Amino acid sequence: MQLFRFPATLLFSLALSVSAALAAPPAAPAPQAKDKCPVCGMFVGKYPDWVATATFTGSGTLFFDGAKDFFTYYHSMQKYTPERKQASIAAIYVNDYYSLKPVDARQAYFVIGSDVFGPMGKELVPFGRLNDANAFLKDHKGRKVLRFSDVTPGVLKSLE
Repeated sequence: MQLFRFPATLLFSLALSVSAALAAPPAAPAPQAKDKCPVCGMFVGKYPDWVATATFTGSGTLFFDGAKDFFTYYHSMQKYTPERKQASIAAIYVNDYYSLKPVDARQAYFVIGSDVFGPMGKELVPFGRLNDANAFLKDHKGRKVLRFSDVTPGVLKSLE
């Protein structure tokens, strides 16, 4: 009896494909026309390039018209949705400014103080890669590159 043998390169490629698919984060959901930012009430579907998304464990998704409003919400969740807690946020996505692809907000880089404005004015401009954030900072007169934990209520106040 002869067994069929797969070439080693085929098996290796298949194993890489399966492991990459399993490691990939879930896709960020897209807002519908009726979805409003819980902070400002703006319909977020009108500004898809700026959308930030927070998905909660077992209780839905909220959409924001930009990273600034997401962080405003995040630091004052009890004001906007008292029934929800930060610990129940399963995923947070922001759109990379250059690629427009969703990136994990907890891993993103945010440029403040630039000459680029979002739907609500001054904005935290998100990037998936530090090199892109630094290039944008230089090209658009940005003030600083921040990480998720650096975005405090004081930083948000400086964007008003």
